[in-house]
Amino acid sequence: MFNLVISAVFPALVIVAALRDTTTMTIPNWLCGLGALLFVPVVFAVGVTPVAAGAALAVGLAALVVGIAMFSVGWIGGGDAKLFAVCGLWLGWREALPFVVWTALAGGALAVALLGLRKLVAAWPHEGPSWWSRLMTPGGDVPYGIAIALGALATFPESPVMQALHVT
Repeated sequence: MFNLVISAVFPALVIVAALRDTTTMTIPNWLCGLGALLFVPVVFAVGVTPVAAGAALAVGLAALVVGIAMFSVGWIGGGDAKLFAVCGLWLGWREALPFVVWTALAGGALAVALLGLRKLVAAWPHEGPSWWSRLMTPGGDVPYGIAIALGALATFPESPVMQALHVT
């Protein structure tokens, strides 16, 4: 039961972030902060090695720098940048490149899907919740937190936390 709870913490966090980004186009600071804070007790609870934990911290900081750079040029939102950093922290060094690749692939698929859906909805308009209308606005923003979450979920099974739990 312990392994199940521990292994569900990060996936639950990124799923909530993706849902919030989808419905509000924001990822709350408290959610990213919680993700960073929960990493510490989880690392100690499952016995991640200090080297792996230090490498994960370095990846998280590097991801934050990259995320801030992407935010500063308008490629992603501020919440996306922070979520990207939290994911880097949880996924560690070995999964950094696969995470970026999966996130980029998911982001491309998301953009193509939204383009198609937005054209379809524009052709057959109907009323829906405000978040749906905002999401379907032609030329509107893309909730990139969805792509980040998908990239994180695809690579989490090989993360230091899951390796320490021996759940692969």
